[in-house]
Amino acid sequence: MVTRVKTAKGRKVGSTKWLERQLNDPYVKRAKAEGYRSRAAYKLTELDQRFGFLKGAQRVVDLGIAPGGWSQVVRKMVPKAVVVGIDLLPTDPLEGVTILQMDFMDDEAPERLREALGGPADLVLSDMAANTVGHPQTDHLRTMALVEAGLLFATEILRPGGAYVAKVLAGGADNDLVAELKKNFAAVKHAKPPASRKGSSEWYVVAQGFKGGAESPVEV
Repeated sequence: MVTRVKTAKGRKVGSTKWLERQLNDPYVKRAKAEGYRSRAAYKLTELDQRFGFLKGAQRVVDLGIAPGGWSQVVRKMVPKAVVVGIDLLPTDPLEGVTILQMDFMDDEAPERLREALGGPADLVLSDMAANTVGHPQTDHLRTMALVEAGLLFATEILRPGGAYVAKVLAGGADNDLVAELKKNFAAVKHAKPPASRKGSSEWYVVAQGFKGGAESPVEV
């Protein structure tokens, strides 16, 4: 049965369509039933089923953690892992997860994350995306700047063999970024998990087999 939403006074048509889509989204319903905070949990689950980057992870960083769906998956899949997340938005506490409410682009953020993690990371996850302004090229550049910042951080904190998984937009990472990823990782793939809406511009880049080490940062 499809749920229809009446257009309320003061509500824009776009907002009504978004609400209607949410109410009829099987992943939203499943997330609610299974206790996940967002449907994004299934994007990470599907990516891991394909690439297996969560297996054996002992220390994990979640960049852009709010509302916490990805860290919930990490806790479920590798319950003994140390998990540290960061987001500018407030995030309700998660058992077994250290959450920093601050801007990842803040100069102090990398060191705060490193201290909380307590050692080299096995996996750096990034579901960060810049607030959109409605101009595709600008939105793409702003989000890719976050991906690049996440990559730099990953090269400084990952152990050899570690992985970096990040959200990018339609078309994936640009050539320069792909070149940097391939320089630092043994395997670099793009993927769009089934849980990612067909009409969405988001894709994910999965970089595995980090060639460096947390004690010897790689220049990017």
